Amino acid sequence: MTNYTAGTDALDALNATNDGGSGAEFTSFKSGSSFFVKVLGTANLITFYSYGIYKQINSFVADKPSKKSAAGYPVADLTPWDKAWKYHKDLSQDFNDHHGQEAGKYRAKQRFAMGFIDLDTGEPIIVDVSKNQAQAIHGAIKKYEKRIDKLAFELSKSGESTGTVVSLTPVIDMEEDLTDKQRENFSKAPASFDMTLFDGLLFEIDEAEQVKLLTQAGFDVSLIGYSAQAGSTDAPTDDEDGSDPLPF
Repeated sequence: MTNYTAGTDALDALNATNDGGSGAEFTSFKSGSSFFVKVLGTANLITFYSYGIYKQINSFVADKPSKKSAAGYPVADLTPWDKAWKYHKDLSQDFNDHHGQEAGKYRAKQRFAMGFIDLDTGEPIIVDVSKNQAQAIHGAIKKYEKRIDKLAFELSKSGESTGTVVSLTPVIDMEEDLTDKQRENFSKAPASFDMTLFDGLLFEIDEAEQVKLLTQAGFDVSLIGYSAQAGSTDAPTDDEDGSDPLPF
């Protein structure tokens, strides 16, 4: 296999601006949120593993992710947060004991970013959801896959904490239930979602910052071979439901 890019792809790289990403951000998707959207395909999503502690440390991804097992557990190239998880996991006798609960605080959680067209603005939006929420949304997309280009949907979130529910429901009567502007934006929507909008979307931090956040969370980093570092980050804390959304 060659180790270079040739032809028109090389020209695209030559003319590309190195701005560190698309500049896109997550759309706020709190409990009570509702959007009328157009779905442009069945694979407009990415998955990633994030860390964070609800209402204490805002969610982030490691700049050098660890290798995960099929079940999502770190198995190689562990991050500081993976090491904190493993420290408590190895001492835990039961999920509900002290070390089991502490391990859960530092565990990497699989998240999904999913893209749609917001019919109010005609612009792309990207929402951050848990695996269960993403499965519910994608199940609806697959159910109506053959008619996806003819249907508008309502994307909504309700409930709190572990009772949070996300749904994607087809709009039965677009003439009755959508405004003129929403129907116009539905007609003008692009044929496919711009997947480059996912580039640079995630909040990445390096190992040193991860160690600082562990210290900020009250974990003794000397237990996993690090020295406590002076200073703290200004990262805000999560204040949404228990699904630990990213800070965008």
